[in-house]
Amino acid sequence: MAKSINDLQLKEACVQAAREVIAEKGVEGLSMRDVARRLDISHQAPYRHFPSRDHLLAEIMRRCFEDFADFLDQNANAHPEDALRGMGEAYMTYAARKPLEYRLMFGTPWPEPAAHPELVKHAVHAFDVLRQNLLMKHGDKKDAKKQAELEAMFIWSALHGLATIAQSNVMQHLVLSKGVQAHSKDFMMFMIQSALESGKSEEFISHVA
Repeated sequence: MAKSINDLQLKEACVQAAREVIAEKGVEGLSMRDVARRLDISHQAPYRHFPSRDHLLAEIMRRCFEDFADFLDQNANAHPEDALRGMGEAYMTYAARKPLEYRLMFGTPWPEPAAHPELVKHAVHAFDVLRQNLLMKHGDKKDAKKQAELEAMFIWSALHGLATIAQSNVMQHLVLSKGVQAHSKDFMMFMIQSALESGKSEEFISHVA
């Protein structure tokens, strides 16, 4: 016989059960019926808070992005003299500590975003922080916004690439020289900094502006 859960607890119970289903079966295995079965409640109970599976998935993803944004805000100041390095290290640390959440955020097709504005708000936070740091560096010079956004895309692509590779199955099969894996993050941050300081992005902007 299905049990009842206090309505105030039901929403949180559904979110937690859904996360457990995703951890075991992947996003493809998530269904409202499976969530209800895991909680031993009626199949209709989860619909009291989530009109559909996509609404439940959107809530989980929103919380992941919110947690990610909070983590970046709290940990990006580890290098007060170098805000970009601090943010880069915070980004990589989060991806390593919370691989499931990271995959949900960046490896899962989004539910219809127009119906979930809070998801969008938290999702763009990391890029906005990165763009703002670069804008402050470039000041009010011509095409500063375009340059900052192109550099932000470059940095984010590098961070995401390494974070994703580090979580992939193939990583354990790479035959690397001693110290390569341990120093890959620091080397990437060094190369990003070198690229930004080279002035090449300004040169590129001058040709395409």
